[in-house]
Amino acid sequence: MVNNYQPRSLQEALNILANESAIPYSGGTDLMKKPDENATYLFLNKVPEMKNIVEDMNYIRIGALCTFTDIIESKMTPSMLKEAASFVAAPAIRNFGTVGGNICNGSPKADCALIFFVTDSKLRLVSKRGERVVPIAEFYLGRNHTILQKDELLVEILMNKTGLDNYYFKKVGARKALTMSRVSFAAILNVKDGKITQCMTAFGAVGDVILRRKEIDEMLIGRTILEAKAVRENYLAAYKQAIHPVQGRVSAEYKKAVCMNLLDDFLDSKGI
Repeated sequence: MVNNYQPRSLQEALNILANESAIPYSGGTDLMKKPDENATYLFLNKVPEMKNIVEDMNYIRIGALCTFTDIIESKMTPSMLKEAASFVAAPAIRNFGTVGGNICNGSPKADCALIFFVTDSKLRLVSKRGERVVPIAEFYLGRNHTILQKDELLVEILMNKTGLDNYYFKKVGARKALTMSRVSFAAILNVKDGKITQCMTAFGAVGDVILRRKEIDEMLIGRTILEAKAVRENYLAAYKQAIHPVQGRVSAEYKKAVCMNLLDDFLDSKGI
C-alpha cells in the first residue's frame, strides 16, 4: 500500500521530511517509469511557495515546482531557458514535469539543467534544520547522485538576471522532437568595449554529469575577437583533451565528434 503525504505548505512538507523517509515528487513523470508500491511519497503539488517565478535585484528565482510549460509561458524566463524547456518531451509531459525534478533526478541529459549549468545558477536547498544556497555545479556528485539530503527539498533555482541574451543552444537527438539528448550544448559569449567579458559553455549527455570547464573558457576572456581567433585552436585543443564521453546508445567517438563540431560552430557564430 502506497503511503502518500500531501502537504499544503513548505513548512508542512519539511516537517514530514524531518520525521519520515519519503520520496518528494510533483509531476511524477520520472516516477511513472519505476513506481515502488512499498515507498512513501511526498506529493508537493499543493505547496505554493515552490511554484513562483519572481525576480529580485540580482536573480530570477524559479520555483522548483514550476512546470516546463510555466517556464515557457512566463515573461520573466530568459529566452535560452524557454528554448531548452520547449525541447522537453511532448506537451503533456511539459504540463506536468517540473524543473526541480529535471535537476534532482541527476541526469546529465536534462535539458533545463544544462542551461542552469552554463549560467552558473544556484540552488536553494531547504530543510527543517535550515537552508543553504549552492552552485549547481556542486550539486551533482555523479549520475543520479546529488548532495541533496533526505530531509531537504530543492525550493528555488537562482539565475543571474543579466548577460543571458547572446546565447547558443543545440540539442542533438535521434529525432527532431520527442527525444532524449545524445549530445546537448549551450554557450554564452558577451563582448563589452571590444573585449570578451564572458565565455561560458556546457555539454550535456556526455559524461556522468554535465561538463562545465570554466578554466578553459577563461582562455578567451579579456581578449578581442581578433585575439580570440589567434588562440582558437588552443581553445579547441583544450576541450578535445577535456571531453571524455561515456559510451551509451551511441559511441563515445560519435559524442566527442559532435561536441567538437558544436563548439566549432559556436565559435564561428560569434566571429571567432
